Amino acid sequence: MTRLAPVGRWEADAPGRLRAAALELYVERGFEQTTVADIAGRAGLTARTFFRHFADKREVLFSGTNALRDRIVDALEAAPADVPTMVAVGAAVQAGAEYLGQHREQSRRRQSIIMAHAELRERGLIKMAFLSAALADGLRKRGVPDPDAALAAETGMVAVRVAFEQWVGARSGPGLPELTRDALGRLTAIVAAVSH
Repeated sequence: MTRLAPVGRWEADAPGRLRAAALELYVERGFEQTTVADIAGRAGLTARTFFRHFADKREVLFSGTNALRDRIVDALEAAPADVPTMVAVGAAVQAGAEYLGQHREQSRRRQSIIMAHAELRERGLIKMAFLSAALADGLRKRGVPDPDAALAAETGMVAVRVAFEQWVGARSGPGLPELTRDALGRLTAIVAAVSH
């Protein structure tokens, strides 16, 4: 068991320390057996500091969602106004994949914890819906009408989810951005085949 070194109350990377401690403990003891006090103690911080950064012990696993949303929305806004909708969606989800795909082993451990607990899977679905809604809203701002905006956003997020599952399921091989690009390409081919 590795303990993170105790630090002062105002440690600059308290969220990172708490995330690392939570992941260690969830793997060692299990999610249900781990308390907020355990996580804070392992990180060398207080429970009060924990609650300054996270709403509950589930949220530690999903704390990057807002940053991921920002990457996706920023990339969508940066896409040229005249590109087709799915090209803009592709640029947006590709930026999300670049952000999400930085640490395969950590993502694999996190995903195994999530998949083992129904409440965490439900929280994951809520977060995916949040990302899809942000992407659809960005598409509406580009002038894409509903239901096309919602359909394009959901489709893009499904491609990322399929790529993510493939990525965490392999110990090596292509990165998440490459797998996302491949999933989008396969999706385009499937849609083209259906339309003929």
